[in-house]
Amino acid sequence: MHDTTAMLIELGAIILALGLLGRLAGRVGFSPIPLYLLAGLAFGHGGVLPLQASEEFVATGAEIGVILLLLLLGLEYSASELVTTLKTQYPSGAVDFVLNAAPGAAAALVLGWGPVAAVALAGVTWISSSGVIAKVLGDLRRLGNRETPVVLGVLVIEDLAMALYLPILTALLAGVSLAGGAVTLLISLGTVGAVLYVALRHGRLISRAVSSDNAELLLLVVLGLTLLVAGIAQELQVSAAVGAFLVGIAVSGEVAEGASSLLTPLRDLFAAVFFVFFGLSTDPADIPPVLVPALLLAVATALTKVATGWYAARRAGIRGAGRWRAGGTLVARGEFSIVIAGLAVGVEPRIGPLATAYVLILVVMGPLTARYTEPLARRLRLTRRPLASRLENDPVDAEQAESAHVTV
Repeated sequence: MHDTTAMLIELGAIILALGLLGRLAGRVGFSPIPLYLLAGLAFGHGGVLPLQASEEFVATGAEIGVILLLLLLGLEYSASELVTTLKTQYPSGAVDFVLNAAPGAAAALVLGWGPVAAVALAGVTWISSSGVIAKVLGDLRRLGNRETPVVLGVLVIEDLAMALYLPILTALLAGVSLAGGAVTLLISLGTVGAVLYVALRHGRLISRAVSSDNAELLLLVVLGLTLLVAGIAQELQVSAAVGAFLVGIAVSGEVAEGASSLLTPLRDLFAAVFFVFFGLSTDPADIPPVLVPALLLAVATALTKVATGWYAARRAGIRGAGRWRAGGTLVARGEFSIVIAGLAVGVEPRIGPLATAYVLILVVMGPLTARYTEPLARRLRLTRRPLASRLENDPVDAEQAESAHVTV
């Protein structure tokens, strides 16, 4: 069979399978990420139906998927929002880093993987999944809760920290010397600072430059600019993902909203391809040996994320029930963990299977902890949920109380 024909057939089968899996996940009420990873394991080397002709194309699509994930993430924030969040939430961000990066680093060292792998696995366990958490908050109707801005603040700090972490990790993985790593870090810091400054001072000019009433032209300009900047960032060893994130921050206002609506379907497609590609690069036979470490790490870092959310909500003056809800909501890991593991597999191949198992566990556990952490805390008498707090945070309870003439 001609290579092009085989590639088209394989790609069609992959995309169709992703669509069906996404529909199944939607009906069940879970994130489709674990199903995409399982599909990659099934189609990869050692899987049930290994791919041949389309593997190189899928690899390129996966690169684009990471870039679009970070671009859309940047489009959600304005530079002023990032600066404000950084000023108010940095203690919570520091606690988040210490509690959740340390278990990953310690696990890598205990397993004998070395310091570079420890830095990578620290990132895998540190960063929560913004995509999964946003969906969970919407599904549970908690977007208006008092603790929700705290949860989003922690996620923003993590996303901004990635602009510094990824260049450092990339330099370490490339075997750059201490001096070279310092130069890379300075370039990254300078780039992030310059973009934030320009976005704060001249964001309207940038948005006006890329703005267009024609949807096609807006899509081409924003996507082309993002790929160009991502490529330049990669050449400077700053990471293509960080370059895309900074482009998203620089564009704001109505232009950002328009670009986001146009690029979201592309993001979803290529992000799904990215998760499949990560599964393709992992041999299913490599997962059982790391399943126990992955499970232990998942349980440990689920507890540390709950502690992180509890602390952040306490700093914001949220009462007991909201603290536990914030902690349970932050548990899910996903896209960033896979991105970091994908970068590190060249140095330590076992990170890939471990990260796959780890994300599979926590992306399923995350919605459950978000829903049940607070009721479990109340049952264990770790908190009391006053009626006034319940009515404030749950419109359904408020309506029921009003209809029953409950006096608060």
